[in-house]
Amino acid sequence: MAIRHLMSPLDFSVEETERLLDLANDIELHRDTYSNICEGKRIATLFYEPSTRTRLSFEAAMMNLGGKVLGFHSEDSSSATKGESVADTIRIVSCYADIAAMRHPKEGAPLVASLKSSIPVINAGDGGHQHPTQTLTDMLTIRSLKGRLDNLTIGLCGDLKFGRTVHSLIESLSRYPGISFVLISPEELRVPSYVRNGMKSKKIPFSEVEKLDAETMADLDILYMTRVQKERFFNEADYVRMKDFYILDREKMALAPKDMCVLHPLPRVNEISVEVDDDPRACYFKQAQYGVYARMALILTLMGIEVSK
Repeated sequence: MAIRHLMSPLDFSVEETERLLDLANDIELHRDTYSNICEGKRIATLFYEPSTRTRLSFEAAMMNLGGKVLGFHSEDSSSATKGESVADTIRIVSCYADIAAMRHPKEGAPLVASLKSSIPVINAGDGGHQHPTQTLTDMLTIRSLKGRLDNLTIGLCGDLKFGRTVHSLIESLSRYPGISFVLISPEELRVPSYVRNGMKSKKIPFSEVEKLDAETMADLDILYMTRVQKERFFNEADYVRMKDFYILDREKMALAPKDMCVLHPLPRVNEISVEVDDDPRACYFKQAQYGVYARMALILTLMGIEVSK
């Protein structure tokens, strides 16, 4: 069987995505059924950038499936410090593991790895480009909480320029009917032109606004908050000026629909006040849990492992 990788959420068709999300929901309901299905298998987590949720959720996913984990958590703890290329690293790791998840600050690095790998490679985030497993997590969360992935109005707020989670989510949800977006950002952090042009070419309704106010939130089904990413800025003064541009607090939540769900890929800094955490519409910690189920389903899918019931 040909090796399959995941570089972009669009690598899966809508039908394949739905099957993966169905599998994730089944894992949520029947965890014991899947607890030993990857016994004897190993995932390599190759993280050239710091990560808490993504790396640990991959590790938890494989351990929940009965498998084991190996890898590194920063570039400094890998042979990259000695000058080893990504291509050589994945060739070596392919000798030790059955599947790999890679995060890298350079766009396209996981793709380079996939071209040289003899095991499935998952893009766990490459620069400001793509973050497909976060997108699967987001889609699983939305579908589980709202019951659908079509006919939704999604508000995306904050750093829409460097936010790889935003780019991936727009591309994926644009394939569903009745989707529209409200893009909430300052001028300096608007979505890149290629994302905007993609929506235009597909005739996806969207608006771009600067204020997070009652008018903006009035019809939202989902409000997806993002942090301003310090690590993506070349100028610290620009970061300091932008970092507190949006703060979702109790006062702003009072303006939002009663059934709106607030999501965030995390980590947050100041963009969601802790006073919002107790609001039933705050779903970002549930979202983190759904990330484990989504990655469990992805590991099984890419490794071609099926469960007998």
